[in-house]
Amino acid sequence: MRWKALTRRFLLLAGLASVGLSASAAGLQVQVQDKNGKPLPNAVVFLESADAKSASKPLKGIEVVQAAKQFSPAVTVVTTGTSILFPNNDTVRHHVYSFSPAKTFDLKLYAGVPANPVVFDKSGIAVLGCNIHDNMVAWVVVVDTPYFGKTDAQGHLTIDAPAGSYKLRTWHASLPTGAAAAEQAQTVGGGNAPVVIKLAGSAA
Repeated sequence: MRWKALTRRFLLLAGLASVGLSASAAGLQVQVQDKNGKPLPNAVVFLESADAKSASKPLKGIEVVQAAKQFSPAVTVVTTGTSILFPNNDTVRHHVYSFSPAKTFDLKLYAGVPANPVVFDKSGIAVLGCNIHDNMVAWVVVVDTPYFGKTDAQGHLTIDAPAGSYKLRTWHASLPTGAAAAEQAQTVGGGNAPVVIKLAGSAA
C-alpha cells in the first residue's frame, strides 16, 4: 500500500511539473497580411520586453552572401551585437555599404571574403546596397530579443516565447524606407488565438 501511495504522489508531482513547464513556454501563432489582405512572406515579427532584452545574446555564424549580383538572404534578422560576414561569391567585385542610422559601414570594392565581419551593435533596420550594382539591395533587422522570426510563403510564423506581456512588432521590406516596425501590445500564454497583423506594405 505504501508503494502505491508513493507512486500516486510521484505521478501527481510529475503532472504538476508538466503544467509548470507548459505555462513557462508558449507559442504565438501569427499571420501577416498586406493592406489588401494578401499574405506577406518574409515579414519580420518579434516580441519585446525587459526580460526578453536581458535574455538576448549575439548570434554566431551569420552571413549575407553576394551571389548572381544579389544579396542572400534579402532579409536577415539578428540580435544586437551580432557579427555578420559578407562573402562575395561572384566573379565580379562588390562594394557593400549601409548609411542607415542602425548601422553605417562601408566595405570597399572587394572579392572573396572580407577580413573582418561587421558588428551590428544597435537595434533597428539597416538597408544594404552595393556601390557598383544599384539593383542589389537587402535589409538587416537588428532586434533586442531572442523571440523573433520571418513569415513563410503564406505569411505564417510561430514564435516560441515564455508566457508574459510583450510588445509585438512587425516589419516588412515593402514598407516605406525608414518606417519603423509596427507595434501592438501582446500577451503570450493561456491558449492564444492566432494573431492576424495587417501592414501598409504590399505583397506584390
